[in-house]
Formats: sequence, C-alpha cells, structure tokens
Amino acid sequence: MSAPGFSFTQAQLREIASDILKYAAKRGASDCATDVSEGFGQSIAVRRGEVDTIEYNRDKGVGVTVYLGQQRGYASTSDFSKKAIRATVDAALSIARFTAPDPCAGLAEAALMAKDCPDLDLFHPWNIEIDEAIALARRCEDAAFAVSPEIGNSEGAQTSIQQAQFASANSHGFLGGYATSRHGLSCSVIAGKDDAMQREFWYDSRRDAAELMSPEAIGRLAGERALARQGARKITTCEVPVVFEAPLAVSLLGNFVHAVSGGALYRKSSFLLDSLGQQVFSPVVNIAERPHQPRAFGSTAFDSDGVATHDREVVIDGVLQGYFLSTYSARKLGMETTANAGGSHNLRVKAGDKDLDGLLRQMGRGLLVTELLGHGVNYVTGDYSRGAAGFWVEDGVIQHAVEEITIAGNLREMFLNVLAVGNDALPRGAKHCGSLLIERMKIAGH
Repeated sequence: MSAPGFSFTQAQLREIASDILKYAAKRGASDCATDVSEGFGQSIAVRRGEVDTIEYNRDKGVGVTVYLGQQRGYASTSDFSKKAIRATVDAALSIARFTAPDPCAGLAEAALMAKDCPDLDLFHPWNIEIDEAIALARRCEDAAFAVSPEIGNSEGAQTSIQQAQFASANSHGFLGGYATSRHGLSCSVIAGKDDAMQREFWYDSRRDAAELMSPEAIGRLAGERALARQGARKITTCEVPVVFEAPLAVSLLGNFVHAVSGGALYRKSSFLLDSLGQQVFSPVVNIAERPHQPRAFGSTAFDSDGVATHDREVVIDGVLQGYFLSTYSARKLGMETTANAGGSHNLRVKAGDKDLDGLLRQMGRGLLVTELLGHGVNYVTGDYSRGAAGFWVEDGVIQHAVEEITIAGNLREMFLNVLAVGNDALPRGAKHCGSLLIERMKIAGH
C-alpha cells in the first residue's frame, strides 16, 4: 500500500524506474539514469483572524537522462502511463543523437554508488484537518497581536504541510528512494502606523511537526521583533564591526558553498579558485558536512548521481579541506566527486562559546544586521554589497533600530575576518550557523 496521501507505493516508483532503465537499454542507450517522484501538500494562510487562502498542491514527474557514449540527452514528463514514459525515453535519445560528445559526460563509477541506504527518519506525515491548521495559524497571529497594542496590522500567519517521495536509479545498479516531509508555521506582522510602520516575521520548519516551536512562541517572536524595529533611523556612514544574526549568517555560508562548488570553479567564476588547502576563513571557523543526521533537511544516503554520501570536514581552523563537486564538475576539474551533486548535505559551523548577547558585548560598538535586501554579491571578485536593517550597538548594548543603510565588503576579507561564531544556530534548515561577528565592514548611511 502507498503511504497516506501518496498515489503510489515506493515499490511502484522503483518499478517504474527499473522499467525505464530496461527500455532505454533496449533502445540503444549505453547508460541511463532516472528519477521518479510525487509530492503533495497544503498551505493555509490567516490574516487578521480571517482565512485568507487555502492552497493545495499535488504533482508528480519522471526525469530521464540517457547517454549514447559521451552524448547526453534529457527529457521529462508528468504522465506516468507506459506510453508516455517510453515516449520520454525516446525523446531523450533523440536529443542525445544531436548533442555534441562531452568527454566529462556519463554516470559516476559503479564502485561509488550507494549500496546501503539507512533509514534517516525523514518522513513524518502531519495528518491534520483544515480546521486545525487554521486554528494553529490564528493562535500564531493572536500571540503576535498580544505583544503590544502598537502591533496594529498583519501580513498573515501560515500553516504549511508538504510530503514527497521519489525513487532514483541508474544503469550502474543503483536503485534508491525514500519519502520526506517538511512542515512549517510562520507569522508576519506590522508595528506602528503611517510612515513609522515596521514589518517583521518569524517561522519554524521541521520534518516532524511535533518538533515545531509552538504557534504562540512564533507569533510572540514576530511581534517582539516588529516592536523592536520601532524608531528605526539611518546612521552616519562609517566602518565598524558587524554581527550577522544567525538567520542571515546562514546566507554567508551559502555564499561560501557557491564559491567552492564545481560549477563556479570549472567556469573560473569564483573568487575562491584554487583555494584547496588554503586559509579561506579565520582560524575560529570549522565547517563539517553531516549527510546522515536523522530528521535533518539536508540528510541523504546518496547524491543526485547516486553516489554514496559520507561525513567530512570541509573547513578545519579556517583551512579549506574540500570542494563541493558532482561527478560532472569533478571530471571537468580533473578531481573526484565529493557526492555533492544537487548541493551540500547538512553543513554545520562549529559553535563558539557566546550567544548573541555575548557577541554584541565582544563587538562593543558596531552594527547588528537582522535583515538583508537585494542580491549584491559578485562571485568572481567576492565583492559584497547589500541593503540592510538592524540595530546600532554601543558598549555591547543595543541602542536603537537602524534602517535604509547599505553594508559592503569583500567576501574573501569577510571570511578571513570572522572574529567569533555564536552558539545560537537555528535548527530549521539544512545549513546551521550561529551569528557571526566580522571585524570590519563599510556602512553607507547619510
């Protein structure tokens, strides 16, 4: 039987995947890889106590990659009928015949394929009724309004339930797949009125809904954060230390991953080219990849190429130990895959001994950044410039909210000038990083 809500069993998805491999081989493909997936979910939004939207989603798909030697073709369909799937394989083969040979194309070596796929406890269905989901969102929003009469409006609170499963296979004998879940609660409210309005939000997301923060805690945090932004003003242009709050520190970790990923490296479009074995962060930074952590969002026994994943240390005392490479990008670079086709798997930045307040005390005078705007990152040069908002800090204590500023620096220098990592990492994503204290950045105000 299929799991509750799914249209297919895992066995049926695997059977479809196996049939695709057999048909591709029969039609002359030298190799083939396929992914068969389905997913469904619902999202319920409440605004000012009234139901705003109720959305349902359900989708499924098959992706087929075939090889004719070093020629590659790809096609996909959302139709699971045998006729449609065979037509998709034929379409991929047709594309491959007109594609130029690529010496780096092809499946990963058979010896690298995942053979043991442990249960990483990634699927926790949340079978709640619509009325219950609406009630959770209302509790969330009510808690935000209860923080202060100054919170006079709301952009809404939302309950989200998502569940999916897939099967992946290739002609090197790999066949794997599993179900996953992702559930969340969020709230966004507005404090003040007229020209003094400030918006803030908070959310939590987990595999298992039982581990979510309470709706009251999420709403209260959203309300308190909006209230704290009251009276925000510009500051004079300066060059000072900066603390990136934990939710934003994760974005810097994402910038790093992009810069040392295969695609950017073989295209020579990264400021961290040829950085393996080099000091890329300050010595206080240690980054580990832990793909087999139970219930985590980045957990998997294999990457998108079917290659077995493994624990590794990416950065030790600031020194880069390894890139993020797929089979293809590794071949382009003359290296070996790191089992990162599809991205990184559970990055963990080792926490220091200070919480956010401790980092502010260490900083003394400077800027706490709690919101970033725009996408001003140049990965070729490392230049970094983003619109920002947050709080001005004097003597280690927040003085007032700050808005309409720009922070600028260079990622290479920012990474090397990390003075401390906080112990306040949030568990709600695949990348965990506490707040980061950076020695110096330029702040453009007035």
